[in-house]
Amino acid sequence: MIPRLLLSAPASGGGKTTAACALLQALVDRGAAPAAFKCGPDYIDPMFHSRIIGAKSRNLDLFFLGKECARALLAENSQNAGVALIEGVMGYYDGVALSDEASAYDLARTTQTPVVLVLDGRGRALSAAAEAAGFRDFRPDSGIRGVILNRVSPMLYPRLKQSIESESGLHVYGYLPVMEDCALESRHLGLVTADEVADLKDKLRRLARQAERSLELDGLLDLARSAPELDAPALDVPPRVEGRPRIAVAWDKAFCFYYQDSLNLLKRLGAELVEFSPLADKALPEGTQGLYLGGGYPELCAGELSANRAMREAVCKAAAGGMPTVAECGGFLYLHETLEDVGGRSWPMAGLLPQRAWNSGKLGRFGYVTLTAAHEGLLCAAGERIPAHEFHYWESGEPGEDFYAQKPQSSRSWRCGVHTPTLYAGFPHFHFCGCMQAARRFVAACGAYQP
Repeated sequence: MIPRLLLSAPASGGGKTTAACALLQALVDRGAAPAAFKCGPDYIDPMFHSRIIGAKSRNLDLFFLGKECARALLAENSQNAGVALIEGVMGYYDGVALSDEASAYDLARTTQTPVVLVLDGRGRALSAAAEAAGFRDFRPDSGIRGVILNRVSPMLYPRLKQSIESESGLHVYGYLPVMEDCALESRHLGLVTADEVADLKDKLRRLARQAERSLELDGLLDLARSAPELDAPALDVPPRVEGRPRIAVAWDKAFCFYYQDSLNLLKRLGAELVEFSPLADKALPEGTQGLYLGGGYPELCAGELSANRAMREAVCKAAAGGMPTVAECGGFLYLHETLEDVGGRSWPMAGLLPQRAWNSGKLGRFGYVTLTAAHEGLLCAAGERIPAHEFHYWESGEPGEDFYAQKPQSSRSWRCGVHTPTLYAGFPHFHFCGCMQAARRFVAACGAYQP
């Protein structure tokens, strides 16, 4: 029995993250020991949940994971938690293409989680009731059980609450007023990372105090406890690799986009993970047998990354010498000959890939894809598939052609990715729990590597 609740909204920008962070911080302050989850592929929101609030946070993405694996990870990561709080993605019904597949609604239905809709109360009155009722009734199994109003004044709230409850029958669990001094800034890949927000802990404490005053926390906990028993199988993990291959994971302000369950899976498969900083460290960790260069914002740190010539040369030498290497999106950019920063200046990078990377000025190839390997390589054999996701404004002179990328429910496809017996490098990133055999191949290759 896992008490659980999903917060969603009619559209992006409606206040899901603000409401989720306010509620999580208030629950932490109460000693309720919440576990947090993010629907979809977003890396940044879980950083707010975990690094600042202190709540364990994971991603639940049905396109990556499938239904059984998502339920298994929800159950596994909710152990010893007082309540599981899931933050939705985009609009409640927005999924793959123009369907509800892999949407917040799909996740709520898959996990039988009660849903509270976060409604932006600005500039509306009775229409708020129509929106709440419309979202609840759009699907007969919508799971929507209540409403939280965002950006509503204390004076207007009682009348809006009465209107929504009488017209829709949904219970309104409180409101959050406009709090300009608690706004969370954004940039081209979404919110800025948690470590960059000035006075973030103070902002979240103020949000939590407001949540205690104007949200029905006890009522929300009662709703979470009404969730039925979760039907979740144990996670089906491949056999461990013998030995304990040491994989160096790039982790600093330039490289911080990782799924924690992906990292945990590599450990369960036998790997020892050691963090290093391409910004600050001069050499790879001693005994490194594999490299994992995740996504992030290397374009914001291009000058600093370039200045660390010793690390650039160490990474290039290791990867060129056959050390198994996975480089997703930002990590892929780092392996280029040069990288253009946000001001348009190009800087020398690791130089493994003899191409330049630059700001295209537009979002490139955004969304989910299924990758099919054109030939055998580090992660999979020819013809094997990996669910993946792309989201980037920077472009490459040679994005690779070793995978066929197919958009779901679309005829659009393209070639991408560099895939050799020892290297995966490309814009698409993936969740290793959605391609466990690829993860095991990576760990096994690291174990077999001899410098």
